[in-house]
Amino acid sequence: MRWTWIDRFVAFEPKKSAVAVKNLSLAEDHFADHFPGFPVMPAPLILEGLAQTGGILVGHANDFEKNVVLAKMSGAKFHRETAPGEQLTYTAALLDLNDTGARVAGTVHAGGELVAEVEIMFAHVSPAQLPPGMPDSKFVFSGELAYLLKMAEAAAGQAAPPAAAP
Repeated sequence: MRWTWIDRFVAFEPKKSAVAVKNLSLAEDHFADHFPGFPVMPAPLILEGLAQTGGILVGHANDFEKNVVLAKMSGAKFHRETAPGEQLTYTAALLDLNDTGARVAGTVHAGGELVAEVEIMFAHVSPAQLPPGMPDSKFVFSGELAYLLKMAEAAAGQAAPPAAAP
């Protein structure tokens, strides 16, 4: 199973920034275990949503011709917990883009309050650099994320909004 931690893009400025949202629902499986009676969105899943937002920004900057792989997260700071019923707003700003990868500054807000901040490094790798048995990593730009990409382009005014999810 592949999890997508973005519901939609609300802003997308190619090669500069992306803003996406995720609505937290008590129906999501992870809330049953984290924590029973006190559901809290797991911090790694918050970061994953931000990484997906930044990864799409980086992939788009390269016209999706390069494999974009999450390489490192540094300086992660969490300021408060989030719970079902809240909406997370992921903001990714492209700081650097070159042949070997990209660097993105990311923040997460809920209800106008800062939830988390982190710097994310992405690597561009060739198919030959991938571990044996790992498919070409451009797969992350297909399926549900391809739909979100179309939404991102629509938010940027580059294309018509998609009719429906695949």
